[in-house]
Amino acid sequence: MDSRRLLRTSATALAAAGLILSGCTGGSDAAASRTTASASVAGARASVPPGAETGALKRYYTQKPSWRACGVEGFQCATLLAPLDYAKPDGGDIKLAVSRVRATGPGKRIGSLLVNPGGPGGSAVGYLQGYAGIGYPAPVRARYDMVAVDPRGVARSEPVECLTGPRMDAYTQVDQTPDDTAETRALSAAFKEFAAACEKRSGKILPHVSTVETARDMDVLRAVLGDEKLTYVGASYGTFLGATYAELFPGRVGRLVLDGAMDPSLSALDLNRDQTAGFETSFGAFAADCIRRPDCPLGTESVAAAGEALRSFFRAVDAEPLPTGESRELGESLATTGVIAAMYDEGAWPQLREALTRAIGGEGSGLLALADAYYEREADGTYANLMYANAAVNCLDLPAAYSGPADAEKAVPSFEKASPVFGEGLAWAALNCTYWPTPPTGHSHRITADGAPPILVVGTTRDPATPYKWAQSLAAQLSSGTLLTYEGDGHTAYGRGSDCIDTAINTYLLEGTPPQEGKRCS
Repeated sequence: MDSRRLLRTSATALAAAGLILSGCTGGSDAAASRTTASASVAGARASVPPGAETGALKRYYTQKPSWRACGVEGFQCATLLAPLDYAKPDGGDIKLAVSRVRATGPGKRIGSLLVNPGGPGGSAVGYLQGYAGIGYPAPVRARYDMVAVDPRGVARSEPVECLTGPRMDAYTQVDQTPDDTAETRALSAAFKEFAAACEKRSGKILPHVSTVETARDMDVLRAVLGDEKLTYVGASYGTFLGATYAELFPGRVGRLVLDGAMDPSLSALDLNRDQTAGFETSFGAFAADCIRRPDCPLGTESVAAAGEALRSFFRAVDAEPLPTGESRELGESLATTGVIAAMYDEGAWPQLREALTRAIGGEGSGLLALADAYYEREADGTYANLMYANAAVNCLDLPAAYSGPADAEKAVPSFEKASPVFGEGLAWAALNCTYWPTPPTGHSHRITADGAPPILVVGTTRDPATPYKWAQSLAAQLSSGTLLTYEGDGHTAYGRGSDCIDTAINTYLLEGTPPQEGKRCS
């Protein structure tokens, strides 16, 4: 089973997740491209926001996209220009990769539907071409042009680069549960090396990859596409991006679906700790399913006993890593990542059971494959820029969780309370932004988006990466928020098999009518 496919909708708030990616794809005949591009610019002139009709921003809002075929039938690609620094919009451009697939019909075209899979760092273009543009419900694809833009610093949009492949391999294997001063220093040194490499290779763009700047890019794209309002489906971190857009431009909000919601009012420390609890909840669901099976590698006694068996396994591979059939061994860090990767989708549970069975038997390749999918590591040892962009955005959006290793050590007990299985490692993982070379520009705060039309917030009760209470909180913060609940497992809800969820979201996207407040689906 392809672990990348299992993780295709995974996108986390503060960690990272595997996504199906494909090259810039698509095509249409050249005459049609020229015609639709001209129509988009005509609409854009009517949708240039106040203050941008003149001055340095005007050329961005009125630019003419040159749509071209780019590899796979049905998709087109273009390059969108945005100011590198919105505070100095005449100070240079950043080039952003955009892709679309036109509305298929039947029925009157509604407009453009922008999609973002989260991360931060997930390729929206890859998500569109690999899933959303062909896998979203047919009635939605019939009425909307499906569109995606890789956020600044991500994938095809002037990506943040940091470590080389071999150094990234070493980074992913560093012990994240330090047992002594030497191991604590080694972990700090790894985070420092990562940050220094990002500054060396991507110093120009690092100060300009915030969520606020990406939300402003989305408004430029809205105008260029000729849409008066933004219609958008964002998953996981994509919900924070969508909520930020609504905060900046409430009058330009169309129909916004925020699926697997983040809570913008929380600090980095609280986000990390809540997410840790979310992974514990998801593991509990996995363990409850596993112990009912006679071949469960964690035993058949109880969920608590399964958790202790997994902790014992982590301790064992911390002391003595497992062979994997290649030069990399499976130590505790990669083993933990492999398990966490499978928490995003209950469809990955059979693969995790098999991987754990093999690992407990002394062979670590199954868990390594899950970890590699999570990190977007290719077979040739190269990495996509997911983890680099993830850190760059997160460390810019919020002040670091800790001022140094002593703070991390003090936080361990509270993380272990949130998750006996994953708590210690995830507590130390939150140290990564401590050494970031670019100071944060954002801060935690409530988002109300006063004046926006109804915004649909979707939460999954046993979501590992964006705990359900975050969706409850965001829906309550937004002046026009409506909460839709999926009672189930996995990360996000749309397009994951619930007809109830899909029907409610489709109705909202197609008719503008949100579900009744408090609606619950299974």
